[in-house]
Amino acid sequence: MLFHDRLDAARQLAAALAHLRGSRPLVLAIPRGAVPMAALVARALDGDLDIVLVRKLGAPFSDEYAVGAVDETGWVYVTPHAAAAGADAEHLARTRREQMAEIARRRTAYTPGRQAPAVRDRTVIVVDDGLATGSTMLAALHAVRQGAPAHLVCAAPVASAESLALVRPVVDELVCLQTPAGFQAVGQFYRHFPQVDDEAVVRALRDAAQQSGGDVPRSVP
Repeated sequence: MLFHDRLDAARQLAAALAHLRGSRPLVLAIPRGAVPMAALVARALDGDLDIVLVRKLGAPFSDEYAVGAVDETGWVYVTPHAAAAGADAEHLARTRREQMAEIARRRTAYTPGRQAPAVRDRTVIVVDDGLATGSTMLAALHAVRQGAPAHLVCAAPVASAESLALVRPVVDELVCLQTPAGFQAVGQFYRHFPQVDDEAVVRALRDAAQQSGGDVPRSVP
């Protein structure tokens, strides 16, 4: 089954997460594509919206082919197939530096004046628009787990079976609507899958902050 777009997927995901309404969950999006989705989920569950910053480490022959991921602290996950894809230690170190710089840029642009949100003793739902390898989700979950949440949830509309096997051991709850065979890319399961830009991320965070009375991000420079 194809989702019409990210908001269609988010509405279905929110319905599957409805049992968490009442716990005022913290819904963390992996930017950029998941931010509009997480905003809808947070509203539906009467929760709070924020982001968790992680970046894919791409293979030498393709930035889109993940050979690992890095979180905001610098912790790195390297996939078992990284070496076979040509990602030696030098490539991984260089790519890590590049992606850490992008994480720092996004933190400044998206949440100026503050760092990652406090998660201790909260129900935390980490949302992405789909899991292909699961690398970035694993890095996001690792980052959140270090903050000692009470209940950590991984939520995605669609994922490969391999990615779910990777993240399942590190969460308290896993919510995925579809695990189709023949998984090649997240976008193949959406009729409309446009890019989400920085301005859309800032706008979603600003709207959520205004509704909750929290810090309001400024526009991207």
